[in-house]
Amino acid sequence: MSTLVLALVAGAVVGLALGALGGGGSVLAVPALIYLLGFTPAAATTASLIIVTATSATALYTHATSGNVRWRTGALFAAAGIPPAMAAAALAARLPGQLLTAAFAAVAGLAALRMLKSPAPENELRPVRPARAAGAGASLGAVTGFLGVGGGFLAVPALVGVLGLRMRAAIGTSLLVITVNSLAALTVRTGGAGPLDWAVVAPFTGAAILAAWDGKRLSAAIKGPVLQRIFAVVLLSVAAFMLTDAIR
Repeated sequence: MSTLVLALVAGAVVGLALGALGGGGSVLAVPALIYLLGFTPAAATTASLIIVTATSATALYTHATSGNVRWRTGALFAAAGIPPAMAAAALAARLPGQLLTAAFAAVAGLAALRMLKSPAPENELRPVRPARAAGAGASLGAVTGFLGVGGGFLAVPALVGVLGLRMRAAIGTSLLVITVNSLAALTVRTGGAGPLDWAVVAPFTGAAILAAWDGKRLSAAIKGPVLQRIFAVVLLSVAAFMLTDAIR
């Protein structure tokens, strides 16, 4: 299979994940770029931020038109994550790729296990406490910068479990957080991974953006708890594969 076809297929899967689940784009994009398209871990995490920023901004628009974005909560959550994202991105540039891969897999696996144990509260709404939102946002920002991910696979569980948003609102709001955190981390990482292969990154991003619209329609057709379980199983599978590869 040609590199262009692989980039288009992988991009479509990433876009579907972001549009339907509000996350999972970078956790799928990074291994696809490394194992399918031959990127180094450093280049893959930087390219992933470019792909996920563009795609999540598109998916954010589609969810906003349906009223699924809690702007105040998301803005507070995202703003708290900007300084940690930039600081962690600078630190990550100095670490070996194998360590980053293992850390990426471990964090993704923990997030997946938490989501499998904690069903989404479809009929529960709790008041948002600014201190909790800021604390969770800062933690997420640090992970985003360190691992080169948008953070949606952690933002969705945090918005559901910590802040009490319903699953669909958490999905939409996480896209705002992903966009802001990815941009912050990208400003630090730009140039640090060396030249990127735009013949791969551009079609990957384009396919992801187009698929994000279909992902939004998919999220409207599937119940929140089912989306959460699908998300968790995919995340756990990717984490197991990457961790096995990192420790070999």
